[in-house]
Amino acid sequence: MTARLLEGRPVADAMWQSVAEQASAFAVQAGRPACLGLVGGADEAAAAYARQIERQFGRRGLRVLHRLVDGPEIAGAVATLSIDDTVDGIVLLTPLPAGTDPVAAALAISPDKDVDGQHPMSLGRLAQRHGYFAPATALGGLRLLQYYEIPLEGTRAVVLGRSPVVGLPLALLLLDSNATVTVCHSRTPHLAEVARQADLLCVAVGRQGLVGPEFVKPGAVVLDFGTHPLPEGGMAGDVQTASVAEAAGAITPVPGGTGPTTVAVLAQQTLRAAEQLERTRH
Repeated sequence: MTARLLEGRPVADAMWQSVAEQASAFAVQAGRPACLGLVGGADEAAAAYARQIERQFGRRGLRVLHRLVDGPEIAGAVATLSIDDTVDGIVLLTPLPAGTDPVAAALAISPDKDVDGQHPMSLGRLAQRHGYFAPATALGGLRLLQYYEIPLEGTRAVVLGRSPVVGLPLALLLLDSNATVTVCHSRTPHLAEVARQADLLCVAVGRQGLVGPEFVKPGAVVLDFGTHPLPEGGMAGDVQTASVAEAAGAITPVPGGTGPTTVAVLAQQTLRAAEQLERTRH
């Protein structure tokens, strides 16, 4: 590999340090810890993510309230947490269980507690550059770029993927950072040719190894949001890391790149929500 590795762990560590300090100050001021409510079903991937959140939050003095419910009860459980003054943030754990109305579940989240940007209003606020909570994975990618001082203003960025979880909000965050952004997707003709124009290539397509060296302009920065478990163990991304690293100037590894920042962003946004809600109550 010749590309600089943009590892996520140092970024997350710096974020966690500020979270711990902020969480301690909030607990003293409010007389209670900031609290994140998790709502989901029995899916093992969702449960594993919940355990990771509980472990990381607990180490920094943040509380997690995990509600395990059946599909038809998801929206009701979310609505209950939305009016609970001891809960500051809410996250729907995906995949949602069978029988869940995903639209009703997302709409049941109070926008003031939507710390993972799952309510449609949050995406609208992000697009209009008002106060917003962005999806944690997308914002974590931006935090990584900022930590490594990757230039964004005036940069030509290409985002592969338009999901409301990563691609679309990331494009909006980059626009807000004064990058010039092109969003590509499965219907974009000559995809590799468009991608090759990017100074910053962000890949969130959910297809293992889609992006090879033919997608990358020499010296470009490549962010890979893909996570694909391998049969033999380990993880692969949407980018062919080894071969792309021969052309790129910098690249995120998989695992260990964009992933570590996600839960830290959730903690930051939970604290931000807690502080905002506390101000409105006094």
